[in-house]
Formats: sequence, structure tokens, C-alpha cells
Amino acid sequence: MSFSLLNFLELLGALGFFIYGMKVMSEGIQKVAGSKMRSILSVMTSNRFLGVFTGFLITGLLQSSSATTVMVVSFVNAGLLTLVESVGVVMGANIGTTITAWLISIFGFKVKIAAVALPIIAIGFPLMFSNRGNLKSWAEVIIGFALLFLGLNALKESVPDLRQNPEILEFLSGYANMGMLSLLTFIAVGTILTLVVQSSSAAMALTLVMCNEGWIPFEMAAAMVLGENIGTTITANLAAMIGNVHAKRAARAHFIFNVFGVVWMFFIFRFFLSGIDSFMLSNYGVSPLNRDDFTSIPIALSLFHTSFNIINVLLLIGFTPIIAKVAERMVPSRGDVDEETKLEYIGGGILATPELSILEAKKEIKKFGKIADRMFGFVGELIENKDRKTFEEAMNRIQKYEDITDKMEIEIADYLTRVAQGELSEELSVRIRSMISMINDLERIGDICYQMSKSIERKNDQNVTFSSAQNEGLSRIFKNINDAFETMTNNINEGFGQVNIRQAELNELTINETRDKLRSEHLMRVSKSEHSFESGLFYSDLFMSCEKIGDHIFNINEAVVGLK
Repeated sequence: MSFSLLNFLELLGALGFFIYGMKVMSEGIQKVAGSKMRSILSVMTSNRFLGVFTGFLITGLLQSSSATTVMVVSFVNAGLLTLVESVGVVMGANIGTTITAWLISIFGFKVKIAAVALPIIAIGFPLMFSNRGNLKSWAEVIIGFALLFLGLNALKESVPDLRQNPEILEFLSGYANMGMLSLLTFIAVGTILTLVVQSSSAAMALTLVMCNEGWIPFEMAAAMVLGENIGTTITANLAAMIGNVHAKRAARAHFIFNVFGVVWMFFIFRFFLSGIDSFMLSNYGVSPLNRDDFTSIPIALSLFHTSFNIINVLLLIGFTPIIAKVAERMVPSRGDVDEETKLEYIGGGILATPELSILEAKKEIKKFGKIADRMFGFVGELIENKDRKTFEEAMNRIQKYEDITDKMEIEIADYLTRVAQGELSEELSVRIRSMISMINDLERIGDICYQMSKSIERKNDQNVTFSSAQNEGLSRIFKNINDAFETMTNNINEGFGQVNIRQAELNELTINETRDKLRSEHLMRVSKSEHSFESGLFYSDLFMSCEKIGDHIFNINEAVVGLK
């Protein structure tokens, strides 16, 4: 038998065909049900068993555990899932990915879906020209499904018929009789194969095809499946590389779970295969260990894959908190992230769907709002601070925060701009515009706080002091601003369009009334010469700046509601 370079390229092309079909279908489903999957993941994870079911359901829909785990990493990155909740979802994803194997085993080898693939594409093709984004996404799902099975058919035809070439089986048999070393070898092969194709489903499909054509025996294929369980964790870890510490921990938890499963299976591998063989003999009358009959191997391999993952989940679901703690130790905290200029929740590589990307940006804006609030608090401390050294440290801190707000505005705006370049509904477009308005106002608050700090510094340098009445007036308007910040933070947490703006309007009205009273009182005291002209200039500058901050806070509230 000859297997030329051209044959190898055909095999590689067929694998690419299969992966591309799976990618098109997966992305289409994410677009069709992106917001629904977001709701499922954010609601159905409080209980670890519900988390497992959620992971199973999402992976069953997407036909890709890698897509689910990358999505989970993204949700952890955005703060929508805790680490413990994410472990349960990943466990369910491992079970959900076995559905692909069953679809291929039951339909791919017995039902000629490839024969109806072109008519399926004919149904989906007109939908691609629809003006409705949802119909275009359904077209991707339909066409992707057809391409997936066309790719599977191409894979079957590209793999040489090794039943007529026993010398190849003899060659492989040499690697199958080395005991534990043989098992480790094929676990490594499965891991490398999954790393190369970046999809456990594609690697599983290739393994099933090789078994069905008699390329490799059942034992080797089962060992490769174990390796594929390790290889699939790499995708999530790659996605988490540019994520925050929480995303990295979620990816490590996935790795820990899968590797532990392979470890315990390694020691009982022969006994487990004997159990699968007994089940197949009693129910189907065929043995997957019989190298003269390959017809039972796809079903037996799917059974092995499913039973292994279910048992692994049952063994480890009670240890979810421990897995989370081990992941935390593997990826220690980098300290106070608020002191970092790097964005905490969004990164350059995780742009899964517009809905998810906007959620991540919202989380970052919430952090931005807290930084602005904290910066204003530092200004209040400056007024009360009399110690020179402590005052200088506070000034340096405000300068650092001002730099942070400038960088955050640029980075979040750049991220939202990249999201806006995709296909968006009108609602999502409005939300992005509102978010850009919010970060502009937050950055302006940072600028005003910095200007106030410089004004206080000049006051101290000129040995100007405030009277008790001036200090009391500043305390009143500072309290008004703090109340407004609290309302703003609550509104950002509530979400776009779900806020009653009445409280924000009351805060804005109170700030304006306080500003007017302070100005009136100030002019009266100046006329009576109750305080110096210099202190009056600094005093009026500070309370007027507070009123400007109040205006920007109200603008942010309007943007959250969707009015700005």
C-alpha cells in the first residue's frame, strides 16, 4: 500500500473541512442563542449540580467543549461566574462533548447524512441573504451542520482502507504490547492530536474514523481519547493567557479536573475496557477487542468516552471547592488590581460574542466608577490633611489614579470600538454608544479631581487656610457628591435600561441647591470681610468643581438608562 504526500494532504484537508463545518455551526449557534446562553450560565450555576447540567446543555448545543470552556473562561474573566461555579460548568462540558461521538457513531457511519448535506445547504443558503441577523445566524447553523458531515465523509474517504493491509496493523501492534508505556504513548498521541487540531471533537472524530477503518485497535483508540481529554484543556488555557487572574484559575481548574480523571483511569484502564467489552458482548453480541470486526468499535469507544466522563464528574463533583483552591494556589493573586493600569476584565483575545464582550466592558466600567469614587475620596482627605509628608503621598496617589483613568478610557473605548466593528443589533449599538459616553464622563471626573488636588496644593503652598464655615460648606457638598456616586454605582450594577433615574435626579437637584446656597453664603461673607479674598477664591473653585462632578455623574446615570 502506498500513502503519498498527496494522500496526506487530502487527509489534512478533510480534517480541516470537518473542523471548519463545526466552527461555522458553533459560531452560528452562539449568535442565535448568545444572550440565552448568557442567561443560562449566569442563573443556573448557583448549585454545582445545576452547573454540571448547564455545561452539558451548552456543549450539547455548541458541539464543542472547547467553545464552552472558552466561554466559561470569558464569563469568569468578566466576573459573571465565580471560580467554584465555573468548575461545575466545565465538568458538564466534558460530558456534553461526548454527544459528538454518539452523533458520529450512530449517524456518521450508519446513516448517509452526506447524501442529504447538499439539500440541507440549499435550505440554508437563501437565509444568508436575509436582512434579519437572526435568520443569517440560522443559515450558519444549518450550513455548518451540513459541512460538518461532509467533512466527516471526506475524512472516511481519505483514510486508507487498512483492512486489506495487515502489515500496518502489525506495525501498530508493536506499540500496543508495551504495557503501561504503550498506554502512555497513545495518551500522548491523543493529547498532541488535540493540540494540533485545537478541538477535542475533531480529534474524537478522527479517532473514530481510524477505528472504523481498522487503522488502530480499540485499546489504542481508548488511550487516545484519554489524551484528548487533556489536550482539550489547552484551548481554554490559551484563551486565559490574556485574561485576568480569575480566568487563568478557571482554565487551570479545567486542566486539574481532566488530568486527575486520566490519572485514575490509567491505573484501572484494562479492567475498565474489560467492562466495556462485556457490556458490548451482552447487548450487541460483538466485541470491540476482536480485531477482525471493527463495526462495534465506534459505539464501544463512544460508550467508553461517555462512561469515563460521567464517572469522573461523579467522583469529583464533591471536591469542587478543593479544585478551586488548588487552582488559586497555582495562579496566586497579583495583589490589589485596582492599583494596576491594566484592565482587569477585558483583554485583546477574548471577543466571543457581542453580548459577552459588552458584559465584560460593563464590568470594567463598574471598576472605573469605583476608581473615580475613590479618587474623589482622596481629594476630601487632602483638605483635612495637615501633615506635609502624608499630603505629598496623597498627591502622588491622585496623580497615579489620574493616569489610570486616562488609560482606562482609551483602552475601554478601543475595546468597544472593536466590538462595534462586528454585526450588531440596534440595541447593542445603542448600548455601546452609551458606554462610550459613560467612560468619557468618568475620565472627566478624574481630571476634575486632579485639578481640585492641585488647587488644594497651591492653597497650602500659599499658607491659605479655610474658616470653619468654609470647611463646613465643603463637607456638605462633598457628602452630596458621595451620595450621587453611591446612586451611580448602584445604577451601573443594575444594568442598561433597568434603572429608575428619579434618585439620580434628586441627587443632581440637591447638589445644585447646595452649590447655590454655598455661593450665596460665600458672597455674603466676602461682603462682610469674614474671610480673606485668597481663601474665597480657592473655596469657590472647590465647590464649583464639585458641582461639575455632579453633572458628569448625572450624565452617567442618563447613559445607563439609555437617555444619553
